[in-house]
Amino acid sequence: MASPADLSEDPFLIIAPGGRDAAVVAELLRSAKLTIEYDPDNSKLFSALALGRASGAIITDDAWARIGPQRLQEAIESQPPWSDFPFILLSRRGETRAGSRSLEDVANVTVLERPLHPATLVSAVRSARRSRQRQRLAGQHLRELEQARTELHNLAGSLETKVRDRTRDLASANDRLTAEIAEREKAEARLIQAQKMEAVGQLTGGLAHDFNNLLTAVVGSLDLLLRRTDDEKLKRLANNALQAAERGAKLTAQLLAFSRRQRLSPAATDANEIVTKMGDLLARTIGPQVRVETRLDPQLWHALADPTQMEVMILNLAINARDAMPHGGRLTISTDNVLQVPAHLSSELGGREYVAVSVADTGSGMSPDVIARAFEPFFTTKEQGRGTGLGLSQLYGFAKQSGGTVRIESQEGKGTKVTVYLPRTNAPAKVVELAPASTGQSDLMSVLLVDDDDAVREVCATMLEEIGCRVSDASSGEQALDLLANHHFTVMVTDVAMPGMSGVTLAERAREIAPDMPIMFASGYADLGSFGEDLADEVVMKKPYRLAELAARLHDLRGAEAADNVIPLRP
Repeated sequence: MASPADLSEDPFLIIAPGGRDAAVVAELLRSAKLTIEYDPDNSKLFSALALGRASGAIITDDAWARIGPQRLQEAIESQPPWSDFPFILLSRRGETRAGSRSLEDVANVTVLERPLHPATLVSAVRSARRSRQRQRLAGQHLRELEQARTELHNLAGSLETKVRDRTRDLASANDRLTAEIAEREKAEARLIQAQKMEAVGQLTGGLAHDFNNLLTAVVGSLDLLLRRTDDEKLKRLANNALQAAERGAKLTAQLLAFSRRQRLSPAATDANEIVTKMGDLLARTIGPQVRVETRLDPQLWHALADPTQMEVMILNLAINARDAMPHGGRLTISTDNVLQVPAHLSSELGGREYVAVSVADTGSGMSPDVIARAFEPFFTTKEQGRGTGLGLSQLYGFAKQSGGTVRIESQEGKGTKVTVYLPRTNAPAKVVELAPASTGQSDLMSVLLVDDDDAVREVCATMLEEIGCRVSDASSGEQALDLLANHHFTVMVTDVAMPGMSGVTLAERAREIAPDMPIMFASGYADLGSFGEDLADEVVMKKPYRLAELAARLHDLRGAEAADNVIPLRP
C-alpha cells in the first residue's frame, strides 16, 4: 500500500493567464516548498482530471471565465471514482460570486477573496494537497479491494472447479474401491473354495493311499486263491470279490484324480485324434437317442496331457451329458486353440496358450448352486446307484494336475457346456502301440521286498514266490539296508511312502551298495513327485496290483537278457 509521502511529488497547477497573478502565486508557493506547474492554456488541468494526476489547481477569475463550464463539468464528472479534484478560486471581492457559485455546484472548490494574506493561500493549498493525498489513498484502497474481490471471485470459481474435480475423483476412487472390494470378495470366495477343495483333496488322497494298501492285500489274496483252487463255487465267489475289489481300486483312482495325486504321464496329445478314435465307443455308450456332433479345429495344437486320462475325461463328460438328456438330445464335442486366456480365468491360468476341449449337451442344465458344488467329491444329483459323484471331481483333479482348469457354463432347461483347458506343447504327438505284456515265471530271481504294511508284504511275498522268486522281506528301510549289506539280490521291490525312511531314500542308499541292482517301486500314494523329481523315471507299480502285472513288471525290469528264463505261469 502507498503512503502519503509517495504522493507528495504531484504538482499544484496554477491557472492564471493574465497579469502578474501567476508569478506572484508561484513565488509564494515555492517559498513554502510546494511543487507547482503553470497551466496557461488549461491543457494540464483536463489531463489531470482525466488521469487523476496533480494535487489540485489554483485558478483566477479571468482564467475561470475562459474555461467552458460545460466542458469542465463533463471533465469533472469523468474523474475516477475516488477522485474529487480540489480547486482554489482566487476572486476579487464582490466581482465573481456568481461564477464561483456555478463552480461550487460542480466541483470541489475553495473560494479565497483578494486581497488575501499569503499564509491563507499556503494553508488552503496544503489543505487541498492533503485532501488529494487521502483521495489517492482511498483510490488505492479501492483498487486493492477490487483486486481482492476479483481474486476472491477467481478463487471461488477455481474452488468450485477443484471441489467438482475432487468430487469426481472421489466418486471414481469410490467406484474403483467398490470394484476392488467386489473382486476381492470373489477372490476370497475362490480362495475359500480352493482351500476347501485342497483340504478335501488331502483327505481323499490319504484315504485312497490307505485303502489301496488294503486292496492290495485283498486283490492279491483273491488272485492267489483263484490260482490254487479248482472248486467252481469258490472260484465264482472269489471272482465276485475280486470284481468288487477292482471297483474299489477304480474308486480310489478317482479319489486320487480329484486330489491331484494320481501319477500322470503327460505327453504331446492330439485331442482331435482321441475324439475321432472314440467315436464308436461313444456311440455304444450313449445310445441311439443322443446325436453326437463334433466340431474339431483342423489346426488344433497339441495338448500336454495324459492321453489315457483325456479319454476317461471325455467319456465321463459324455455319460453325464447322456444322463442329463433322458429323452434324447444333441451332444457336441468341440476343440479350439486358446491364444489368450479369458479374463475370468486369468487368476487360474498363466499367460500361456491352451487347448480347449468342450463337451456340450441340450439337457436339463444345472442351477448356480449345483454348479458351485459340481466338483466336490461324492456330490451328485443322480438317483442312488446311478453315479458315485466322482466323475467331475476326477476331471477337475486331472485338469489342475495337468496345469489347466475346468469351467462349467449351464442354465436350467438350456443345457450344459463343460470346457477343459489344457496347456499347449510344441512337441509332436507320439502314437505308441502297446502290446500285451507277457506273463511268465522268472527263474533264479532273488527279490528283496520292502513294505511297512504286514498284510501287503505277506501277500506280495507269496505272489513273488508263486512266480518262482526267492524272497527276503523287510518292514523298514533300515532292515532292508542290513540285508543288502550281507546278501546279493537280483531286484528290489519297495513301497514309496513308509515311516522313517521313504522308499526313494532307501533306493538312493541301496544304489551305493548295489549300483547295478534294478529297483521297482510299488505305491498306493500317487503324489510321487513329493518324494523326488527323479522318481518319474523309475518303474512304479500302482497298488493294488495282480499277479500277472507283477510278473510282467519284473520281466520288463530285468530286461531282454532274462527273456530265456521266462516260462508261462501255471494255470
